[in-house]
Amino acid sequence: MNFYSLIEDIIQLKPTNVAIKIDGEDSSISYAELGKQVSRYLNTLSALGVSRGDRIVVQVDKSLPSLFLYLACLKGGCVFIPLNTAYKASELIYFISDAEPKLFVTSNDRYEEISALVDDVEDCTAVVLAGDAYHDLSSSSQRQPEFAETRSTDVDEIAVIIYTSGTTGRSKGAMVTHNNLISNVRALTRLWKFSDQDVLLHALPIFHVHGLFVANHCALSVGATIHWISRFDVDAIIQAIPKSTVMMGVPTFYTRLLGHKALTTNLCRTMRLFISGSAPLLTVTHELFETVTGHRILERYGMSEAGMITSNPYHGERKVGTVGLPLKGVCIRIVNDVDADLTEGSTGHVQIKGPNLFAGYRNMVEKTREEFTEDGWFRTGDLGTLDSEKYLTIVGRSKDLIITGGYNVYPKEIELVLDNEPAIIESAVFGLQDSDFGEIVSAAIVVEPSFKLEPDQLIGVLKTKLASYKVPKKVYVVSQLPRNAMGKVQKSILRDDYSSD
Repeated sequence: MNFYSLIEDIIQLKPTNVAIKIDGEDSSISYAELGKQVSRYLNTLSALGVSRGDRIVVQVDKSLPSLFLYLACLKGGCVFIPLNTAYKASELIYFISDAEPKLFVTSNDRYEEISALVDDVEDCTAVVLAGDAYHDLSSSSQRQPEFAETRSTDVDEIAVIIYTSGTTGRSKGAMVTHNNLISNVRALTRLWKFSDQDVLLHALPIFHVHGLFVANHCALSVGATIHWISRFDVDAIIQAIPKSTVMMGVPTFYTRLLGHKALTTNLCRTMRLFISGSAPLLTVTHELFETVTGHRILERYGMSEAGMITSNPYHGERKVGTVGLPLKGVCIRIVNDVDADLTEGSTGHVQIKGPNLFAGYRNMVEKTREEFTEDGWFRTGDLGTLDSEKYLTIVGRSKDLIITGGYNVYPKEIELVLDNEPAIIESAVFGLQDSDFGEIVSAAIVVEPSFKLEPDQLIGVLKTKLASYKVPKKVYVVSQLPRNAMGKVQKSILRDDYSSD
């Protein structure tokens, strides 16, 4: 079953429902028009020689054309591969070589750069999504027929590849199937009570699971309206809240909203649900938001390899500090280092099973095997506890993951870049708590004695080599890194030393 068939059912049953309302514009797009646009984009892809199973890498700003392209890929049985728009050319080389795409869809201002990168990739072409007046995908689609058949797919056929950061510096391409998407959205729409009467405030980026899957799928699969905001802007969110019923965001959204004097109970009178994810929500944020708005934020937990895994209930207790209960069909266990079950309340490794689990990492058979236990449980890499009512609390990350503003950053990737700088002997990258971003990327470096290296100068250099969210906001020059008896760097000491800085 092709995931797009869920949306196609809505197009046929509720064609006049408003699918998308663009922020700041009077116009809107009905489900019938959405279906026509998606068909046009699919016909454009077919005209370019794209067929079922072909991979399409997409690195563009959030826009309606980017949504139409995503849905067209699903409809056509193509494999959609979104990339963060902050990735630099040096980072894109790996993704291109690993994905081996048929198309690389980019923006007008990066077309020459991307064309050069894909020049050596067999049978791959760079194309502009929008803004080229005539030759881009968006313009070309408007000259195509408004009907295209939805290509049948196996439920276990790959729909999307989401690249996750790698602890060894190599990103992993998590292969998500149509069945993964279907099972997850069905569980979420039932749990969160989504209906065609909802208006979803969508200010998330759409190159990761939260904005691309959770937000879009929950709304479009039931005939709800998406209030489309191209990027997070506090004033725009404040203006949109009275015209919405549901909002999804990362903790940073909520901390910034709380700083706006217009956020009140009356402003939120039409809202029925605020959802937070992608990073831990601080207790103080949770409690202050409830005091100011009268709404208790619903926190949930997910990851690229599994979509959503747990959620606090819609009806029932939303426990502060927890990420809720397993979704329907999802099983969770807490184990020790040898995969043995731990007793209730014990802290251990979080492992999961369910129809939401991905099909494996692209071109990484051995890595995929390592991430699953012999009896089929997936190792999330998170540490957590389950209470007597089976609410999950995430207490740490066994792989040193830093979550900053909802984005995942693995220290090893940044350390590899730092250690390649001629003045740096070694480095350690770690997260520090931050009221706005949740965590900020920080680094301690040991510098060659003959060099004088200014932290601000180094940060400037890193901005040319790394996506902006990966660049350390703070750099500390130290004489040596703290290590244990086995020689392992003790990042907990670094976090403690600089936590009050």
